[in-house]
Amino acid sequence: MKMLMVLGSPRKDGNGEVIARIMAEVLEKGGWTVDYVRLNSLKLRPCQGCGGCDKTGVCVVKDDMGPIYEKVDEADRVMMVSPVYFYSLSAQCKIFGDRMQARWARRYLLKERFRQNDQRKGYLLSTAATRGKKIFDCSILTARYIFDAMDLEYGGEFLVKGVDERKAVMQSPEEMERARQFAADILEGRV
Repeated sequence: MKMLMVLGSPRKDGNGEVIARIMAEVLEKGGWTVDYVRLNSLKLRPCQGCGGCDKTGVCVVKDDMGPIYEKVDEADRVMMVSPVYFYSLSAQCKIFGDRMQARWARRYLLKERFRQNDQRKGYLLSTAATRGKKIFDCSILTARYIFDAMDLEYGGEFLVKGVDERKAVMQSPEEMERARQFAADILEGRV
C-alpha cells in the first residue's frame, strides 16, 4: 500500500509534519511506502475557474501541480496535513484542493470513476493553536469535498488542539501515542 502525505503548512517541521512522520513510521513498519509532497516549496497557481478541464479532466494550468496529480492517482491513501488558519485549511492546502477541480471534472462531468474498486481513502491531519469548539469544522468539511473530488472515500481525521510553537506536540506523549494508534488503525483498515 502507498500513502501520500500532502504537507500543507508553510512551516517545515511544524506540528502537523511531526505527527505525519510519526504515523509514517508505523505505516512503513507495516510494509507500506510513504511519499511526501511539501506544497509550500512548489510553484502552484490557484484554480483559474476557466473550465479548461471540463472536457478532458486535465488541468490546463502548467505548474508544479502536474506531478502531484500523478502522485494522488498512484496513492492508495492520501493524508492532507494542514494547520488551521482562520478556522480553515492553510492557503497551500486550499490551492491544492481547488486544483482538484480537474479530478472533479473527471469524476462528475466525464463520469470516469478512478480506481473505485480499490477502496482508496483520504484522511485529514490538522492542528490548531487555539481550542475553539468548532475550530476544525470548516477544515473537515472542505477536506471531505476535496477527497470526494479525488474519488477517495473519506477515512476520517486526526485533530490536535492547543499546539502553536513548532514541534509543541512532541511535549504531549498522549498525542504521540494517539497518532501511532491512528496510523495502526489505518494500517489495519479500521479507519
